[in-house]
Amino acid sequence: MTPIKISKGLDIPIAGKPAATLHEVSHEGDIAVYQEFEGLKAKLKVQEGDLVEHGQVLFIDKKQPDLQFCSPVAGTVKAIEYGARRALYRVIIEPSAGDQPVTFNRYTLDQLRGIGRDAALENLLASGLLSLIRQRPFSRIADASVTPKSIFVNAMNTAPFGPDINVAVQGREQALQAGVHILTQLTEGPVYLCLAPSAAEAVRNLDGAEKHVFEGPHPAGNTSVHIHHLDPMLPADQVWNVKAVDLIRIGELFLNGTLPTTSVVSLAGPGVQETARAHYRVPIGMPLSALLDGKLESGEHRIVKGNALAGVAMKSAEHVSAIESALTIIPESEEQYFMGWLAPGINKLSASRTYLSGWNGHKREWKLTTLLNGSYRSMVFTGLYDKYVPLNILVDYLVRAVLAHDTDEAISLGILETDPEDFALCSYVCPSKMDISGIIKQGLAEIEKEGI
Repeated sequence: MTPIKISKGLDIPIAGKPAATLHEVSHEGDIAVYQEFEGLKAKLKVQEGDLVEHGQVLFIDKKQPDLQFCSPVAGTVKAIEYGARRALYRVIIEPSAGDQPVTFNRYTLDQLRGIGRDAALENLLASGLLSLIRQRPFSRIADASVTPKSIFVNAMNTAPFGPDINVAVQGREQALQAGVHILTQLTEGPVYLCLAPSAAEAVRNLDGAEKHVFEGPHPAGNTSVHIHHLDPMLPADQVWNVKAVDLIRIGELFLNGTLPTTSVVSLAGPGVQETARAHYRVPIGMPLSALLDGKLESGEHRIVKGNALAGVAMKSAEHVSAIESALTIIPESEEQYFMGWLAPGINKLSASRTYLSGWNGHKREWKLTTLLNGSYRSMVFTGLYDKYVPLNILVDYLVRAVLAHDTDEAISLGILETDPEDFALCSYVCPSKMDISGIIKQGLAEIEKEGI
């Protein structure tokens, strides 16, 4: 495989990379199942006090009623919590010894090569694991009524700090292969497996997928970059994508016939003690406090669900997500520096060469915090963003079109090929401190509402 080399982008040398080790974590207390999918309208199938079995339906999607979200444990529904506008937030379950778990159709690895699209979708819908597969444009849960023109499996990470598939696949090689066979049943087009140069043999040797190696700085590992180079999208196209670490859970469902109860999570960042920076196999829905206990440095921290660039802040009172496989801990900072802009910047990391660190600062790791190092300013057209987005997109003009609510212009500029995470580096380097990812997300939501 000749690598596809990406030149645009930037690797941020933030300290706290997780070790290539996997630790098992157990938990016997309450677990929580979240409704954490944008665009999904949940309809509850249980009430407080109900007894549920492992694999029993908790809620469904009103738009796609066959899509069911199930309990990862047997127990009692302890609480049902709602968010804004009475939308379902989470279901909290107190585990207990249950009867036999709810079973799903079970297959051998050889049978999965030809089970057909309908049989594959039956299990994915009944278990809720179809939610691990996303559909472009808009990055929503895959629509079972749509046959995608291709499916992309992302088996690499360039953002800090996603889980390493080489670690997650240990002992689960058959499940990952099963997942690839399942994907081949869901599309009439190719299944693309996108790899890093360091991919392990167990990943490189997967059968049934078209393999491609990408190398270069972040965002070389983003799915939008892979789609752009291998199978570019037109506005009417639908493409599905899934992370390889999630595909393992899908494979386990089909091989074992029961809903997987654990997932692999990377715990990393400068706020984590060095000895605790690693990968963990954890029960889905366990409290974050139980996972993080004794693993953080002293002081106040921001817990980020996802990678350090494109993740979402969460509270320690929340639980491990069923759809996110990374936790990044960053020290909080509200420091102020008198006339700091006059300093030479030796001890501050910057992508700009107006600071001395911009010349050679990216050769060592930095213990970065949440400090913005500046205030919000008006947007200035500089062409700076284009250096960090390896897509055929003029970012300044795209951002302007979204802010002006000119959806036709935004579509013509290629917004439908993208995901908000593709612009996280733009937010990082922005001299105006603008949330470019948030602006793109707003534009995609507006286009989705109006229709293409």
